[in-house]
This record gives sequence, C-alpha cells and structure tokens, in this order.
Amino acid sequence: MKNNTYTVLSKLAVFLSHYKATLVGAGLALMFTAGVTLAMGQGVKLLIDDGFVAGSPDKLNGAAIFIIGVAVLMSIGTYIRFYLVSWLGERVSADIRQAVFDHLLTLHPSYFEENRSGEIMSRLTTDTTLLETVIGSSASMALRSLLTFIGGMILLLVTNLKLSAFVLAGVPVVLLPIMLFGRRVRNLSRQSQESIAGVGSYAGEIIQQIKTVQSYTQEDNEKRAFNAHVEGAFAAAKRRIRQRALLIAVVISLIFSAIAAMLWVGGNDVISGAMSAGELGAFVFYAIIVAGSVATISEVIGDVQRAVGAAERLFELLSIKSLIVAPGKPQPAAPLEAAIHFDQVSFCYPSRPDEAALSELTLDIPAGRSLALVGPSGAGKSTLFELLQRFYDPSAGKILLGGQDLRSFTPQDLREQLAVVAQTPTLFSGSVLHNIRYGNPNASEAEVIEAAKAANAHDFIERLPEGYQSDLGEQGVRLSGGQKQRVAIARAILKNPRILLLDEATSALDAESEFRVQQALDNLMQGRTTIIIAHRLATIRNADQIAVMQDGNIAALGTHNELLDSSPLYKRLSELQFQENKTTQPSMDKTA
Repeated sequence: MKNNTYTVLSKLAVFLSHYKATLVGAGLALMFTAGVTLAMGQGVKLLIDDGFVAGSPDKLNGAAIFIIGVAVLMSIGTYIRFYLVSWLGERVSADIRQAVFDHLLTLHPSYFEENRSGEIMSRLTTDTTLLETVIGSSASMALRSLLTFIGGMILLLVTNLKLSAFVLAGVPVVLLPIMLFGRRVRNLSRQSQESIAGVGSYAGEIIQQIKTVQSYTQEDNEKRAFNAHVEGAFAAAKRRIRQRALLIAVVISLIFSAIAAMLWVGGNDVISGAMSAGELGAFVFYAIIVAGSVATISEVIGDVQRAVGAAERLFELLSIKSLIVAPGKPQPAAPLEAAIHFDQVSFCYPSRPDEAALSELTLDIPAGRSLALVGPSGAGKSTLFELLQRFYDPSAGKILLGGQDLRSFTPQDLREQLAVVAQTPTLFSGSVLHNIRYGNPNASEAEVIEAAKAANAHDFIERLPEGYQSDLGEQGVRLSGGQKQRVAIARAILKNPRILLLDEATSALDAESEFRVQQALDNLMQGRTTIIIAHRLATIRNADQIAVMQDGNIAALGTHNELLDSSPLYKRLSELQFQENKTTQPSMDKTA
C-alpha cells in the first residue's frame, strides 16, 4: 500500500514538474509565511516583557508596531502562496483531465463495452475535482503546517529546553494515530469515490433512457433502485467520515492535554522566577502553533489520502494499453487502390470469446465496386464493418486494403479513407452545421449546404428555428429519425471518402425521401468502393454483387438474379421482403 502511494505521488510529481517556476514561487511563499508566523512569537515576548511587565509605553508601542508589521507581511505572503498553490491545483487537475480524455480517445472499443461510461465520467470529473481541491488547498495547508511545525519545534527548544520535552514526548503519541487512521481513511476514500461513481453511472443511464423508463412505467422502481445506490454511497461516506472524525478527536485531546501539562510546569517556573512571563507567553504561542500544525496535518491527511485514491483511479485509466495500436513504421493508405480482401478471417468479440462472429471468411471487393451484405441477424454483417474500421483486429487471418494488411496503417490514416452511415445515426450536442461538418471540419458553410442538399436534408434544416445554427440537443433529440439519418448521410457525403460503409442508411426514411437519398447515394457511390448492409430490395438490386452471410461466413455470392436461382436462403429473404412490402404501407416522415 505504501509503495502504491509513493507510485501515485511520483506520477503526480511528473505533472507538477511542468511548472517548476510556479512550484518554486509557491515554495518560497510558503517558507516566507511560515517564518513570518513564527516571528509573531517574538512580538508576543516583547509585548509581555518590555511592555506589560516593564510598564514602558514606548516599548509597548514598538512591540505593537512590530506585531502589526509581521501581520502585514503575513497577509502579503499568504496572498502569494494561496494564488500560486490554487493556480497549480487548477492547472495540474486540468492537465490530468486532458491527459485522461486524450488517452480514452485512443482506447479500443471493447474497453468501453466492459466498463461503464458513468464510472469513467466520474473519474474524469469528480476525481479530478477532488484532486484540484487537495492540490490547490489541502496540500498547501499541510506543507505550511509542516514548516511551522518544524520551525515551532526549533524555537521551542531555543526558548525553553525543559518545557520542550513535554511537547517532544507528545509528538510520537500524536503521530501514531495519524499514521494508523490515515491508511484506513485512504481505503475508505477509494470505496466512497467508487460508490459515488456508481450513483452517477446509474443516474446517467436512466436519464439517457428516460422514454423507455416512462413507457414501461418503471419510475417508482427506478426511484427505489437509485435510492439504494445513494444510500450505499452515503454508508461508504459515513465510514470514511467516522474514521476522520475519530482521528481529529484523538489528536486534539492528546495535543491539548500536552499543552495543559506544559502550562502547569511553565506557570510554576514563572512563579519561582526560573523563566520570565514573556518567555512563557512566547513558548505558549509556539506550542499552540505546533499543536495547531499537528491538528491541521491530522485533518488534512484525510483529504490527502482521498486525493491519492482519486489520483490512483485516474492513473489506472492512463495506464490502460489500447489493443489497437499503430505499427512502428506505418504505410500510407491514401495512394493504395481501394480494393478490400478478407483472407480467412475469424473473429470473436472479447465479451464473447467462445462464440465466433466470423469463421474463416474470405471475400473480395474490387475497387470502385459495390457489395451488398444480406443475411439473418447475427450472421456477421456488422462485424465486417467493425473490423474494416479496425475497431477490432481479427482473431485469425487478415484484412487487406490495396494489398496491404490493415495493421500496417495507423488507425487514423485507415479511417480517413472510410465514411460510415449507421442504421442508428449518431449526432452530437451542437448545431446542424457542427454535426454535418464533423465529416470534414475544414469544409466551408457552402460545402456543408451542398452536402445537405445532396442528402435531401436542406429543406427541413432551413425550416428549423435557426437553420443550420439550430441546436440539436443531446444525441440529436430534437430531430425525427428520418431527419437524423439525412444529417448523417450529409456528413458522409461531405467527407468524400474512397470507401463507403452503409448500414441500412435509408431505413428511417419515408418512400419519397428514400428515393431522393438513394439517388444521392447512387451518385456518391460512383467510383467508390461501397459495402452495404441492407434488406430493402431497391438497395440490393443496385449493388454489383450480393453476399449472403450465414453463421459468420459467406453462404452465397452473386447478383440478385443469380442468387434467386442459386441460394435458397436469399430467395426466402427476398420473398419475405416482397411480402412485407406488399402488406406494409410506407410511413410518411411527418416533418420531411
């Protein structure tokens, strides 16, 4: 555990080391304020011996002026210290938050399948906020208290060696519970943070699926379930607070018991003339400074332990290695022919290692040609898209682009050659312009509008309250399904890729919009390698080839007419589609 703490602190030190000048400035300000605080004790001694006891108004005035001067210097030093240390806390926390987010963007998708997004978000927000508070406030208090403790102890020894023995005897007695309780506080702090993360994760999931919750009238059940999470987090927090409160109570009782004993001995020495009242006053001042420093350290150590736990959770994220990595010497993908070849590809999803999604699949897609994938659910159609984008690597076999293994390119270079239109389009919070321009951030507004027109989206966008500047809300909630689909198609058109991946790209459109968008897609597909997952006959008939997939492999390959004769599975799927088209009236897009 101790080694783990040192590891976390050493990683924190790396982030702090980027701001050496600020660290030095904060350190000097800390030492200055600690020194000035300790100098106040000499002011107390002068005030008592030269002012009160000697009965000299001039010396009393001088002592008062000295104390005021020290107070002014203390306030200036405190301002500088507080600003620099708070700045460091904010800056380092922001750097860690950015580093974690940047690293998350490079991780393989399967990591996010195995870990809840709410838990990750809690680390990115709650843990970094805690870290910011501790670095910017608690750590500063702890360092200042440590300096005043050391300086106070030295001055205690200088002022009166006999009384210092009482203080020194009490130090190990006070430090022992700090060490014992501190370790427990750290473990409980981590548990508390994880409980809070669970609360946030659960709440985020329910809010995201609020329509389903209300549709199934599960509000009361979800309230009870959320209450259980909240109470669990509260119970963890109570355990942590109980340990911290006990630590503080023990330290305070020990400290003031030692001070009482010291005052008793010192009072007798003043009465007997062994020491002056000013010396006792200065000694009491330093003793209170030392006691206050120990009390502050004992209180702050709980925050520091919490920060170590929070930092540990953040550095765990930073230490995760992505399963999808760029090669040492990557090949450029852009000059290669956009021909795709699957060579004996087998694949199992990490979450289902015993269930093959693809099994020794071999498939050729010539450059500039289109291939439609059909087959029952679970046949492996979407898995081909996942592997082509290198969200996963094959368990066996290889996938070639222009004769080169996909693993010879950087993931970014490979994905720049592709554009995907998914069955369920993904939109971001922000304007229509931002969402379409996601396909090409450097595109002009005129180019965005042209892409929207090609996707049959321009007319409904113009009718939105602020046109292309209209905010779509979280996940595009303010658009209908068909409108979302057309915005996603416009994004793909704007990217102008060499390879198109269309996953039921027209499934959410009404008959008229589908016809128009299909025309746009037909134009877009010209000269581009295109793979289409589709069940609609119009899309399938336009493809150069159709691959019938079953159980993770290619059951049949050919044109529409060829497969009607050679593939019973394709014939059955076609007949089912035909019957469905006959019995189902096309739904009209209410806002088309």
